[in-house]
Amino acid sequence: MPTILVIDDETATLTMFRLFLSALGYRVLTAEDGPTGLQLMEQEDPAVIFTDLKMPIMDGFDVIRAIKKKVPATEVVVITGHGDMDLVLQALNLEATDFINKPIKREALEAALARAIQRRQDNKAHIEQLALSRPDAVAVITMRGKLQGTASSQLKPMAREVIGAGDRSVVFNFDPNLAVTGAGITTLTQVLNEFRQAKVDVAFSGLSINLQTVFEMLGLTRYVRVCAAESEAVAAFRD
Repeated sequence: MPTILVIDDETATLTMFRLFLSALGYRVLTAEDGPTGLQLMEQEDPAVIFTDLKMPIMDGFDVIRAIKKKVPATEVVVITGHGDMDLVLQALNLEATDFINKPIKREALEAALARAIQRRQDNKAHIEQLALSRPDAVAVITMRGKLQGTASSQLKPMAREVIGAGDRSVVFNFDPNLAVTGAGITTLTQVLNEFRQAKVDVAFSGLSINLQTVFEMLGLTRYVRVCAAESEAVAAFRD
């Protein structure tokens, strides 16, 4: 089982993570401050790191910067309080890939961890992260893994292909494990603007609860249909 590192200045939070993750069979490392956590990261090479954002000595943003500088591929999930979405967005801009709210709930923790582990596996397997298809004559752009700045070179040409083909609708089908960085959000916003200018209707399907929360806060869902599944979105455009 992968090694998980948790960095948080609250002893109760560390204890809860240790109990939950140990029960699931993971090897769990904990640190009460950023410098200790970074030292453990260099020694143990954890697969996933959970870090609080509000900490003394070294806050979570500096922790994320240090992690990404040393091991860019590390999955970083931020721990934050309800209502701190502005902080989450700042963390995504630093290439954190997910977030979990305090008080920590076991179901939410298991889900965040499962998403992180699956993204690591997809990345190692070099699974295609963006793909364009036309099931039932509706354009569908499928996304999985991590939507980040490098996706611009693929996503924008796909959007222009859809527009050039004369499609009047397109579905963005998000894998439930998808992570979106700040740069990825910027690219997605630019593509959505291109579709609006071309009068192409857009639907989102498969969004995780966390990703839908982020998109709603940023206003990305304002002009699109939000559907639970790809089949639902495709059927809506065909009707």
